[in-house]
Amino acid sequence: MSSGSLNHRAVSLPGDPPGGRRAVAVWGIGVSVYFVAVIFRTSLGVAGLDAAERFHVGASALSTFSILQLLVYAGMQIPVGLLVDRLGTKKVLAIGVVLFTVGQVGFAFSSSYAMALASRALLGCGDAMTFISVLRLGTRWFPARRGPLVAQLAGLVGMAGNLVSTLVLARLLRGLGWTAAFGGSALAGVVVLVLLLLFLKDHPEGYEPEPLAHHGSAYVRRQILASWREPGTRLGMWVHFTTQFPAMVFLLLWGLPFLVQAQGLTRVTAGELLTLVVLSNMVVGLVYGQVVARHHAARLPLALGTVGATAAAWAATVAYPGAHAPMWLLVMLCTVLGACGPASMIGFDFARPANPPERQGTASGITNMGGFIASMTTLLAIGVLLDATGDDYSVAFCAVFVLQALGLSQILRLRGQAARRERERLVASRVETVHVPA
Repeated sequence: MSSGSLNHRAVSLPGDPPGGRRAVAVWGIGVSVYFVAVIFRTSLGVAGLDAAERFHVGASALSTFSILQLLVYAGMQIPVGLLVDRLGTKKVLAIGVVLFTVGQVGFAFSSSYAMALASRALLGCGDAMTFISVLRLGTRWFPARRGPLVAQLAGLVGMAGNLVSTLVLARLLRGLGWTAAFGGSALAGVVVLVLLLLFLKDHPEGYEPEPLAHHGSAYVRRQILASWREPGTRLGMWVHFTTQFPAMVFLLLWGLPFLVQAQGLTRVTAGELLTLVVLSNMVVGLVYGQVVARHHAARLPLALGTVGATAAAWAATVAYPGAHAPMWLLVMLCTVLGACGPASMIGFDFARPANPPERQGTASGITNMGGFIASMTTLLAIGVLLDATGDDYSVAFCAVFVLQALGLSQILRLRGQAARRERERLVASRVETVHVPA
């Protein structure tokens, strides 16, 4: 049939979700689950020295807590993505809340290193189910054009959970002790579980996703392979890998010991600097979300700029010739580290347009693995190097540059393929028409 015999008009595709107040309310419940998960995830960051004393362990053993938690988290990302695509958000989030709450309670009452490790692994398993579910919830309730901003806002709320760890949980730990602080915080998990079960819905009425045929392992393989074959998914994973881990390593475990032991600061001052990382993250997240939503081409420059700024600030700090880096340099480092989280969210903005709705969970899971694999590797490397060098942070922290160089090489390798594929999809979506005989 020739083009002359066709009457072309724009296709009336099913509309985007409407957004609005109900969407904000439902999404807010999902984000509150992620908020609590981040509090639990980062709680060890303010208790690292206490944990070393409580369980009588050194730097390598201490890093194992966070490494195991992140290992479980990273390993769960693709299975969780598949579960979200198959079961929906509400069921997966509910399972996640139960697991991370039980893990936090177990950590509170741990009397041995082995029991504490098992509790953190359970916590990591539940935590792994939250963020991908929240991303999926956002795509189901808000228009696609809001995707970058909604994702950044989710990350911002997560950093607010980190802020609670550094400000509230740290004080509870000093005032009430280990068991009361960690056990009391677990009540937040019970609260969000009740809200989730009562009020959360996977999608607005009339916007149900198409039912998918599931055929066991064959379906799983197809989902994973189809997502991985998209250059945008792989680029998103490497952007997440390269940008997220410096701040994650700093906040999750090694920031407080570095500032107290290597820089001679008090715990109070060190806590204030960790808080600065979180506050910077929240501000930068709002800026990055708005910029990417309005200027799609800004994604890669923002990500690469963040990597460069992080490397420069990190190098200036560890290479400072004096016994201690000056406060202005530590403030600059913590401010720059605040951009790492928002930059990592840009990875999802590469993976999202590269995959159809039925693969969003799987693609997000692959992307989200990146930063946590990098964080896990760096946490282990720093712990080993600290033990090997007698707590020389200048040497141990150089592990960051190795991971950044690896990630940067992959980003530069994939950026052209991903851009071409995205342009092809965009052109195809614009020329898609309804053909009506003349």
